[in-house]
Amino acid sequence: MASPNGGDDFEGSLISFEKLDRASPDLWPEQLPGVAEFAASCKNPINNSPPKWMAELESEDIEMLKELGSLTTANLMEKVKGLQNLAYQLGLEESREMTRGKFLNILERPKK
Repeated sequence: MASPNGGDDFEGSLISFEKLDRASPDLWPEQLPGVAEFAASCKNPINNSPPKWMAELESEDIEMLKELGSLTTANLMEKVKGLQNLAYQLGLEESREMTRGKFLNILERPKK
């Protein structure tokens, strides 16, 4: 496939015979952990089994994921703020209960 202007010689000069060992983790570290595994799972579209992380999910969990995935950004932020408020209220309640337990002496270790 020689070109009339001598392009074959130019292409031949660009060929490199250097062998790179891509198996070395030092030379080719994985930039984002888990990406290689994910890419490998995407290459095989025939595999109909669910991913490992979905194997432990129940139907309620999947419904929750679908619901959260359908929310707009504003609605999702509102949901997150609600969860933060709930976590704060639970923390306050736990603090009250721990104080109550301390006053009732139910948290002391038995004396030997």
